[in-house]
Amino acid sequence: MLNSNNFKDYILLDAGDEEKLESWNGIILRRPDPMAIWPKIKPELWSEADGYYHRSSKGGGSWEFKKKLPNSWTVNYNDLTFKVSPTNFKHTGIFPEQAANWDFISEKLKTKPGAKVLNLFAYSGVATTVASAAGAEEVVHVDASKGMVEWAKENRDLSHLTDSKIRYIVEDCLKFMRREVRRGRKYDGIIMDPPSYGRGPNNELFKFEEQINPLIEEAVNLLSDDPLFLIINTYTTGYSSTTIANVLNRHIEKANLKGHVEADELGIHIKDTDYFLPCGFTTRWSK
Repeated sequence: MLNSNNFKDYILLDAGDEEKLESWNGIILRRPDPMAIWPKIKPELWSEADGYYHRSSKGGGSWEFKKKLPNSWTVNYNDLTFKVSPTNFKHTGIFPEQAANWDFISEKLKTKPGAKVLNLFAYSGVATTVASAAGAEEVVHVDASKGMVEWAKENRDLSHLTDSKIRYIVEDCLKFMRREVRRGRKYDGIIMDPPSYGRGPNNELFKFEEQINPLIEEAVNLLSDDPLFLIINTYTTGYSSTTIANVLNRHIEKANLKGHVEADELGIHIKDTDYFLPCGFTTRWSK
């Protein structure tokens, strides 16, 4: 299992009974998590939550706050600063388990100054900001949600990267990739976080099982002659890391790319225990 020790402002205090208790720079949130099916480890801590997301039997849910919280606040990862905000769909704008990938991206980009990076399904742009700060000459950030792209720009500015070369694009990712292939554009690193199901900016239907092969095929087509990495993050239930590794390997073999594919779970350590909370998995090709 991959995990990071570099995200100091985030602490997983406990998890169990399909919930998790987290500290985000001192503000404690209680949120659902279907992977945490074991009994709570430290039940005495849970009353300390400042915010509690309740699921609704009709779908979705809502927040209950013990005290008035700011609409948003910030956390730091190394020298970067990101906005945290409890959303109506339980998320906070940051997936902390991805810190293991942020570490990986930073280390890879150090080996090739001036690299170009493409971040697909890029959400609030944490990986975008990490790549830019690590020395990428250009980062192209693509997401179907205009609101999330605006959040990504806030994270760029909070991290004092306003003058960096980041292109923000509101677009269906596969359509954008195919246009980039036709334009002859190339990237040294590609990151993608495809959803299980979703809609594009023009109501395009996205289903993971139907689009994962075309996405990976076009991603491989967009890699430069001397690429660094291709990362695919997956939260879709019903598929194992081996499944996505097999898909990626088939496209890598077809393109005759050298390097290796690794697949592993992403997880977060539960403070002061020997337990980890699994949080999806990542599949990486790199040299």
